[in-house]
Amino acid sequence: MITMEMLGKVRRMHYRDGLSRSEIARRTGLSRTTVRKWLEEADAAAPRYRRTKAPGKLTAFDATVVGWLEADARRPKRERRTAQAMLAQLKAQGFEGGYTILTDFIRDWRHRKGTNDPGRAFVPLKFELGEAFQFDWSEERLVIGGVWRKLQVAHLKLCASHAFVLVAYPSQAHEMLFDAHTRSFKALGGIARRGIYDNMKTAVDKVKKGKGRVVNARFYAMCSHYLFDPDFCNVASGWEKGIVEKNVQDSRRRIWQQAGEERFGSMAELNTGSSQKTENKAR
Repeated sequence: MITMEMLGKVRRMHYRDGLSRSEIARRTGLSRTTVRKWLEEADAAAPRYRRTKAPGKLTAFDATVVGWLEADARRPKRERRTAQAMLAQLKAQGFEGGYTILTDFIRDWRHRKGTNDPGRAFVPLKFELGEAFQFDWSEERLVIGGVWRKLQVAHLKLCASHAFVLVAYPSQAHEMLFDAHTRSFKALGGIARRGIYDNMKTAVDKVKKGKGRVVNARFYAMCSHYLFDPDFCNVASGWEKGIVEKNVQDSRRRIWQQAGEERFGSMAELNTGSSQKTENKAR
């Protein structure tokens, strides 16, 4: 940015220190044309550049998007609209812009509202291929066999490639936990060297001081069978498995909201991705 400080510096270098315009340009990184213009001006005022803001493709829809964002801010996270969903609604209203315009607007709005707190710091984690995976459960609700049911969804995600597998179950029992790992390893085509977990009861019998854990015997047998090391997060430190935590939120918005509009005859149908939506419409 051009400031009075820079303008004064240029004038001092020329009139006080006797430097040539070329030398000033070399030292400051300014062009020689700019240096010459500044030195030839009679008044020592920094030039001002005014940029007029032209209406964009989203301008006519600003109030609509803000209304959606304010409404969603009062809803549970699982019920909030994604940017893709908003884009589809805007397209239906005649919006001709693209996805990036909308996401930039949403990001700026959240920043102004303070929802993106710059004081929160996160340490980025890097993993080698095959080094680790993270595992977590989430609770979702869908219509299965004509009954509104609460589901326990297993999330297993590779830390390096971010490839993941979701499997839905009626509970978080050991049998479901072991089956989720078996299905996930088969789908991913291999097993990472380390698994990162929170202190779920099916894995940890007792949490000791620091990293000390009494690991459940059945869970430890599974780890030994698949030859990976279990690594448990500190208590109330979900960010230590932030990759899968984010996957839980992303899948809830991208997958489960859409799945809620469909009807599944059984858990097997749900886990294979088929549904009875077309059949139900015909009825």
